[in-house]
Parts: sequence; C-alpha cells; structure tokens
Amino acid sequence: MQELFGNLWNLQWQQVVMWGIGGLLIWLAIKKEMEPSLLLPMGFGAILVNLPLSGAVTQVLSTGTEVGPLDVLFDAGIANELFPLLLFVGIGAMIDFTPLLSNPKLMIFGAAAQFGIFFTLGAATLMGFELKDAASIAVIGAADGPTAIFVANTLNSQYLGAIMVAAYSYMALVPIVQPPVIKLLTTQKERRIRMPYEKGSVSQLTKILFPIVVTIIAGMVAPASVALVGFLMFGNLLRECGVLNALSETAQNVLANLITIVLGLTVAGQMTADKFVRPDTLLILALGLVAFVFDTAGGVLFAKLLNLFLPEGKKLNPMIGAAGISAFPMSGRVVNKMGLEEDNQNFLLMYSISVNVSGQIASVIAGGLILTLMA
Repeated sequence: MQELFGNLWNLQWQQVVMWGIGGLLIWLAIKKEMEPSLLLPMGFGAILVNLPLSGAVTQVLSTGTEVGPLDVLFDAGIANELFPLLLFVGIGAMIDFTPLLSNPKLMIFGAAAQFGIFFTLGAATLMGFELKDAASIAVIGAADGPTAIFVANTLNSQYLGAIMVAAYSYMALVPIVQPPVIKLLTTQKERRIRMPYEKGSVSQLTKILFPIVVTIIAGMVAPASVALVGFLMFGNLLRECGVLNALSETAQNVLANLITIVLGLTVAGQMTADKFVRPDTLLILALGLVAFVFDTAGGVLFAKLLNLFLPEGKKLNPMIGAAGISAFPMSGRVVNKMGLEEDNQNFLLMYSISVNVSGQIASVIAGGLILTLMA
C-alpha cells in the first residue's frame, strides 16, 4: 500500500490549484468553445505536469535525473522558436489578404491597435520588472501566442510560462474582453454606422508580390522581425502562388493542427505550480489584460479620431478599430456580431476581417521592433 499510495504525501496545495486552473481551461474549451484547439491541450497538460513527481516533466530523483517528454519538446521546439515559426506558416496559408489589398487604408488600424503593447511596456518597467521581462509581458497585448512566445524566449524572460499562458488565454477570451471595452468607448449611434462594402479587384500578381514586399520592408525597418514576418508571409505565398495548392492545404490543416496540439501541451509544461502560483505571475496576467484592453481601446479611439475629419456618409464605424489586434479571426467576428446586434443590416465582416488581418501583420512587426529596440 505504501508503494501504491505513498506519492500522495508529495502532493502540495499549489498543485491542486493548478488542477483547478487546468479544469477551468478544459471547461472553457468544451462548454464555451473558446479556442478548444488551444485551451484543451493546455488544460489537460496543466493537470499532467502538476501530478506529484510527474513523469511528463524532468524530475531529479535519488536514482538520477529522469528527463520528461514535455521538456524534450520544449527544448526541441520552443527554446529555439521552431514551433511558433512553423505555426506562422500555417496561419499565413489560412489568411486571404484580398479584402485588405482592395482597401489598403485599413492597414493603419493594425498599427493603431498596438498602442497597448508600448503602454504596458512602460507600466511594467515602472512596476519594477526588468526591461526584458517588461517587453515580453507587453507583447501579450497583441493577443498573438506565437509572437509572445518568440519574443519572451528570445529575450530570455524568466516569466516565459506565465506569458505563454496569458497570451493564449486572452486570444481565447476575445469574445468576453472586447465587447465591454468597445461599448464603453462608443455610443449606440456610432455602433450603428453602416459601411457598405464595395468589392475591389486585386490582381494575382499583387497577391504574389504582397508577401514578398512586406517581408522586405519589415526586414529593413525591424530586422529582428524577419523570422516572424518571413514565415507568416511564406505561408501566404504558398496560398497565393497558385501552383502549390497541396502544400498550402497541408500547411493550413495538417501542419497547423499538429503544431497547435504539440504547442498547447508544451506550453502547459511550463505551468508547474512552483512557476505559476506566485504573486508576480498574477501581476503578469493583470498586465497582459491591461495591454489587451489598451490595444482594443487604441484601435477604437483612432477610428473615432479619423471620424472628426471625415464628412457625413464617409464616417467609419469605430468598432472596426478594435479588430486591429492579432487574434485572427476571432476579433473580426466579434466586431461583426456586435454590428449586427445593433442593426441587423449592418454587415461589418469584410471591414473587420481586413483590419484583423492588418493586425496580424502589425503585431508581428511590433514584436520584431521590440526585439530590435532591446538589442
């Protein structure tokens, strides 16, 4: 009996707390359908690694060191940024830039919605975090898990686990966090502004040149962003070139799904009780929320500012500015849903998705810019 149940004496209350967090993530994934492909592996993994003397993570025992498979995966795919970059290939293959290219002025909203990153960078620094940690925490606001992992790992932040969990959690919580912020900053009249969509024509050559040109420009402005932007745009080039449909389908489905599963479990490998149940981790989660809220607010307020100079009939629905974060396509769908709730004939999907796509590019460049500044 001692051999069978002796491990119970190694159980700590912090580990039980992590079981609860893991259960919450699984509940959100299944019952609320909040990014189940991310939260389900993360939730189960959080329980997996917080069992006493769990064989899933490395354990130092009297008989020697037993290396856990999740630590092997971490070293193979997170420590060298491989998994986030491969995921960007799949994301790039999923994105259709045609609506954005037919209305390129919407790209500016992606930049405006990165305000929260730089605001939180200053706030975290004032709170006593080291600059590299403050920068890593700030990128949570982009609601872009792969970028947050890439930046935090490159800067060797000691809070990598908490940052990864916060980034992916806020991606999933877009439908909960964004609507109250949007409603707080807009009037009902503004939310009912209609924006009739006029489809523009985009040539095949433009679609092919776009990922190449964006990569070159990003590389010249923020060299540290080349890996992030380059892999994202390579995936898009697979989609648009017209001769590699099989590779594009593989990147969108098989590659993206496989990396998402492995990434979710690997992220959970960092959710051990000793790293997670700490006051500074809770502060990081709070700062990540601040960054996310200010990113959303920055996009909305920028649209309201533009409306001051636009004539009647040409005004923008300021809600589309909120879609400038990187949580694609969740944020674009949230904005469209809110528009329909205010006016069942107010279809904002093409505008909000276009802004959402620009936010995907902007967040990656913002992450690279922070790396360049830190260097």
